[in-house]
Amino acid sequence: MNAHPDWLTVTRGDAPLVVSLPHTGTVIPDEYTRGLVSPWLARKDADWWIDQLYDFAAGLGATIIRTTISRTVIDVNRDPSGVSLYPGQATTELCPTTTFDGEPLYELGTEPTTEGISERRARFFDPYHAALRAEIERLRARHDTIVVYDCHSIRSIIPRLFDGTLPHFNIGTNGGTTCASSLSDAIVTICSDSGFNHVLNGRFKGGYIARSLGKPDEGVHAIQMELACRGYMKEPLGPVSEGEWPTPYDDDAAAPMRTALKHILQTCLTFAQSKA
Repeated sequence: MNAHPDWLTVTRGDAPLVVSLPHTGTVIPDEYTRGLVSPWLARKDADWWIDQLYDFAAGLGATIIRTTISRTVIDVNRDPSGVSLYPGQATTELCPTTTFDGEPLYELGTEPTTEGISERRARFFDPYHAALRAEIERLRARHDTIVVYDCHSIRSIIPRLFDGTLPHFNIGTNGGTTCASSLSDAIVTICSDSGFNHVLNGRFKGGYIARSLGKPDEGVHAIQMELACRGYMKEPLGPVSEGEWPTPYDDDAAAPMRTALKHILQTCLTFAQSKA
C-alpha cells in the first residue's frame, strides 16, 4: 500500500543520493482555482520538463521525490515562516500571489488567506518535507554520507528577479554552508568543462530545501541546481505569452546539458561513496 498521497511520488533507491523535484508539478486542485486570473499564468513559472531531463536518475539508484502540485498552490521550496530567502530582492511567497514577472495571479481580494495558507501547508508542504526527511533517515542508516540534489529551472531573462541573462548552471550551497566545498568544486569543474557557463552562489544560492536539509557535519550534503531554460529547451528569450510558453521538450535540444547533468549526479554519488 502506498503511504503517500497521490500527488506525492517517492521512488526509492538504495544509492546515497536523493533527488528532489519540487517545482515540476502543474496540478491545481479545483478548490484552489477560485480567483486565479488564468490557468496559464498559474502554471507559467513551473520548472518545465525538469522531471524528463533528469529521468536517468532512477537508473543511478537515486531516491526521487516529486510533487505534482503547482507551486502556485504552495511553494515547497520557501521558508514556511514567511522569512525571505533573499532579503532585499524580489521573490515570490510561500503561496505566490504574483508570477516571477510581477503579474498578479489572483483577482483582487481573492488571494489566499492566512487560514488558507495554513491549510495548504498542512496538506502539501508538510508531507513533502516529511518524505524528504524520511528518505534521508532511511539512507543515512545505510550510508555514512548522502547528497540531496534539488532540481530547478527558470527562464533565462526575468528583469524583476535578476539583471541580464542568467548563467546556464546556477549552483547553490548557501554560501558554502549546505555541502562540502570539495563537492561544489567538483560540480563547478564539470560545468566549466561542459561548454555552458555557470556561477556558484550567484543570484540563486539555494532555497529552503537545500538550506534546511544540508548538514555537512551530520553527513547530509545538499545542493540546489537552478538551470537556465535555454540550456535544455528552445526558450524564447525575454517576455513570454500564452501559446508560446512552454515550448515542447526536445531530446536533441536537451542532450548536451543532460550529458553534463549525468556527470554531475554521478559525481555526487562518487563523493558520497568515498566518505564511507
